[in-house]
Amino acid sequence: MAAEELKTGPLEYRTQEGRMTILGFWIFLAAEVVLFATLFATYAVLFGRTGDAPAPMELFEPGIVLVMTFLLLTSSFTCGLAIHQMRRGNVKGLMTWMIVTLALGFGFLGFEIYEFVHYVHEGASLTSSAYWSGFFVLAGTHGLHVTLGTGWAILLLIQIARRGLTNVTSRKFFIISLYWHFLDVIWIFIFTCVYLIGMVI
Repeated sequence: MAAEELKTGPLEYRTQEGRMTILGFWIFLAAEVVLFATLFATYAVLFGRTGDAPAPMELFEPGIVLVMTFLLLTSSFTCGLAIHQMRRGNVKGLMTWMIVTLALGFGFLGFEIYEFVHYVHEGASLTSSAYWSGFFVLAGTHGLHVTLGTGWAILLLIQIARRGLTNVTSRKFFIISLYWHFLDVIWIFIFTCVYLIGMVI
């Protein structure tokens, strides 16, 4: 019975190694939650301590933040479509939607770099005040994770183009989809706790 279930279940779950690897990655994500929780707590403690630097409500631009949010949340949807195509055995569909996901991710990173450069130009940098230190560390850590995620996805696209869809490649794509969705959830908290509150307080 168990053997039949393994033959008919999602490809990434059909081997013991695959199931254990995915479980291990969930544990890794739990550690990432602790990391970001610490960064959010630090940011909360430093909130308002801008010193002589500009206040966040003076610099935060709703338009740019909304575009960044749209790009990243849409990338989560397209990533889900990629996994859906993977489970249908459609390698072309998987690669197409993952490339779209990457394009959206690069768009997000482009806007974030522009945002950071603009803030620095206006006098808000990592060393200008306690508040901006907390902001740049939190947002920058998330941005670094997105950058690592895009690089990881590119390597996996190259791998699946060479090896096709196997237990191993499907497991790797499923794991990176978990990672990508996790980053989207973190961004929702950043959008709410950092940008929305920073625009009104």
